Amino acid sequence: MTYSTVSVISSLEDALHEGVTPEYIDGISCTSVSPDRLTLALAANAQYFGHPQWGRSYFEACHRDRAFIDRWQAATGSWDDKIVVDIGCGPGNVFASVGGRPKLLIGVDISFGALKMAAELGYQPLLADAQQLPLRSQIADIVVVNATLHHCDDMTQALREAARLVKPGGVLVCDHDPQQTAWHYKGLARFIWEARLPLYRWIERGGHASKCEQECALASEAHHVPGDGVTADWFRSVLDPVGFSTRIFPHNHDLGAEIFQGNIGRSASKYRIAQRFSGIDPDSPEAALSLMCVAQREVSK
Repeated sequence: MTYSTVSVISSLEDALHEGVTPEYIDGISCTSVSPDRLTLALAANAQYFGHPQWGRSYFEACHRDRAFIDRWQAATGSWDDKIVVDIGCGPGNVFASVGGRPKLLIGVDISFGALKMAAELGYQPLLADAQQLPLRSQIADIVVVNATLHHCDDMTQALREAARLVKPGGVLVCDHDPQQTAWHYKGLARFIWEARLPLYRWIERGGHASKCEQECALASEAHHVPGDGVTADWFRSVLDPVGFSTRIFPHNHDLGAEIFQGNIGRSASKYRIAQRFSGIDPDSPEAALSLMCVAQREVSK
């Protein structure tokens, strides 16, 4: 696979593939998504994260805690004067949490409503499919893929597209996708996991406050089911052959930069109990709920 580096990028238009002319609707740059690619998951993502109430609740509750901020700041370094592409940016949680003064901050999402919220924070919004990006190769210093891959029908294609955007010396950071081995529930644990939905609706848990919201949220998560998810070997199999040095850090969301010293933290009791019922050691790296992937594109000598 070959890449062509674009030397001068100062706007979203500069970053687009040659010949791509977006349509602007309410300030949002929209590129066409092929009708045959508008799957159930894509449609659900567009609806859920673009809903004015659901999207706002997600923005206020998810990926805003101190551990998240510390972890991402340590993984990416400063965003100041950098070209950053945030794939699956949603309403803009990562930038709202991490902050900085990027030279150019492009937010890609399939949800028009979510992009309108992200634009208020300073993103240059681009409506597009993460699995078929209209952006040129090797344009970004930092590519962000947070809580996104498991929402894509083809996770491998989405990761390849994200990797394609990274400059030599730049970094790709992925996080908050379920680690396959941690969620491989069996027997009673699998039964309880599948029976949880009425309880979540009853207590109006985030993302489950109504039957409609719950069904839409679940449909958006194409790979968040027991036995599915990401693995360290999968990340390396996609990224290493195209010139990345790939490091993987298992963690349980309660730790910040400590994960880079090999700490995985401790998951909530409900996950630990389910894992024990499934024959999984809840204190093992394989039981960590997520994997943070920090991959740097090597500079050719």
